[in-house]
Amino acid sequence: MMGILGDTLGALGSVATYFFKKDKENPARSYIFRISVIVLAVGVYIAPDLLTGLFGASYAWARALVPLWAPLILFCLLGSVWLKYVRADFLEKMGSVLLEIKLPREILRSPKAMELFFSSSVWSRGSVTFVDTFWDGKVGPWYSFEIASFGGDVHFFVWTFSKMRKTVETQLYAQYPTIEITEASDYAARYPYGPEGKFMWGTYFTLSKPNPYPIKTYIDYGLDKEEEEEVKVDPLTSFLEYMGSLRKGEQCWLQLLVRAHQERTWVHGYLFKKPDWKKEAEDLVNKIMLRDPETKSTRKETTTGFPVIPTLTAQEKEQVDAIERSVNKPPYDCMARLLYFAEGDAQAEIGKSIPGIIGAFRQYSANNFNGFKLGWYTDLKDETKDMLWLSGLRDRMSQYFMKKYGLKMYDAYRRRSFFYYPYQHFRMEKPFILTAEELATIYHFPGRVAATPTIGRAPSRKAEPPPNLPV
Repeated sequence: MMGILGDTLGALGSVATYFFKKDKENPARSYIFRISVIVLAVGVYIAPDLLTGLFGASYAWARALVPLWAPLILFCLLGSVWLKYVRADFLEKMGSVLLEIKLPREILRSPKAMELFFSSSVWSRGSVTFVDTFWDGKVGPWYSFEIASFGGDVHFFVWTFSKMRKTVETQLYAQYPTIEITEASDYAARYPYGPEGKFMWGTYFTLSKPNPYPIKTYIDYGLDKEEEEEVKVDPLTSFLEYMGSLRKGEQCWLQLLVRAHQERTWVHGYLFKKPDWKKEAEDLVNKIMLRDPETKSTRKETTTGFPVIPTLTAQEKEQVDAIERSVNKPPYDCMARLLYFAEGDAQAEIGKSIPGIIGAFRQYSANNFNGFKLGWYTDLKDETKDMLWLSGLRDRMSQYFMKKYGLKMYDAYRRRSFFYYPYQHFRMEKPFILTAEELATIYHFPGRVAATPTIGRAPSRKAEPPPNLPV
């Protein structure tokens, strides 16, 4: 009941803010919304009988057409419940495993190695027939790539289905022969979150621009070139340094859930077709270059009938090159979730640590590229707090919902759940899309350029035995 109240308060706060705030993505939408609200308010004041009559007529039509729309709605509801049931049974049978990757003292591979791993391993698409989807409950595998800091000790993890373990280990060893991979107990299960005496703040990271705009990748930082470790600039090191700076009593977990992106239709259990993202990327390139999608020539002509050749700025050329490079890379549906914990004396660091989390992701952003921004987080929205301040309940309600939302966010993290039930798209409308190159920028194993001393590394370097060793 309180959850419904929190959602209602959040919705009211969002509506009130949206009425006065400019919608940068779609200004026309905000104007239509304001006009509709004003017209409705004026109608209620001036002609309440007319509005009552309209609603009454609509209700009468709805009742008369019950035999048409009621079976359709019932079919959709029952179908959704059935899919949840068969998928839950399928996932329980599949099982999962958490692998910890211990790094050697030196890694001389660029993030290109991790890009090759993503391209070759994380590409299974799952069910392909109606029987697979609606009777067996089959779904395509997804993976969780995690970086966790326990009081400053940084560890790398990969979570996957049990049947995919061999593929993951083989491909990781192929790209990084000197790493060590061991099965690990689930650190999230070992650290049960309870509101009493512990603080937790969780958030999503989402893209600041539409999917076709790529983030700033390791290629843009020059990590694809052969250079000395001392002159390399790795965008991941900023986040690792933050993770390594946490003190005793603090923990921070980053989770990247990834699955192969594809066009999804009825055969995958979707009522409405979900198109592939490449069409959106092609439309964006055509828009920037002012060209016709069919002929690939400019839409505009001079007075003499010759096509106008668009003059692109340096930033626009860079955008087009980056988008076209991304289109040729394997795409993935992604979700980025982060949890921060503090207990005991470490709670005094909360005000410093949370801004550090936000700043650690800014190195992937640029004005002419995409970037990351905060999505939903485990607290009431600022506009909702402003409304509650008038009633004097702001602090009490904020503390209550932080605990309630925190428990759900923690459980979703522990289950690695986002793409399917029980936490399908929890507090996030849909996953965003990253390519193998972008994923490798965010998650890879750093070389000596990352000087964080608390990264979990293997104590010794692997080597082959000498060929002349007597047997």
